Amino acid sequence: MAIKMRVLYASNKSKIATMADIVKKEYDLAINAVDKIPPAYSCNNERLVILMLSLKGEPEDQLRLFCRELTKARAQNVALVIDGNEAAANRMKAILGEAGTNVADEVYYVKCGFLSFLDKVKPEEKESLLAFTHRIVDNLQ
Repeated sequence: MAIKMRVLYASNKSKIATMADIVKKEYDLAINAVDKIPPAYSCNNERLVILMLSLKGEPEDQLRLFCRELTKARAQNVALVIDGNEAAANRMKAILGEAGTNVADEVYYVKCGFLSFLDKVKPEEKESLLAFTHRIVDNLQ
């Protein structure tokens, strides 16, 4: 099933980039479908944008500005994969909600740890991440 979907990330942790690639392969997405925030190509009428973010406290200005511009015309639905806590996720949901896009209730939390250069995703983490993305895609409005 082909879906117009992007996976964008804001993190210095290579595990987040690896997870973005896992989703890309699972859905056989185009080469430019995975990118750092701000992306080289702007979002336009995407059915789903998955944001993978490492957050501690307030989001960086660049990330906040990008999310404020993620209107329904750019992204009908947004799902969050968060390396951080629930407060950070709720803050991002609020920013995205102000932009007017539909934000998935469920948030996928990932633990990256302190060794940011480690990109190893355990088999159970991969399985859990893909189960999350399939639930999101199956429940799109």
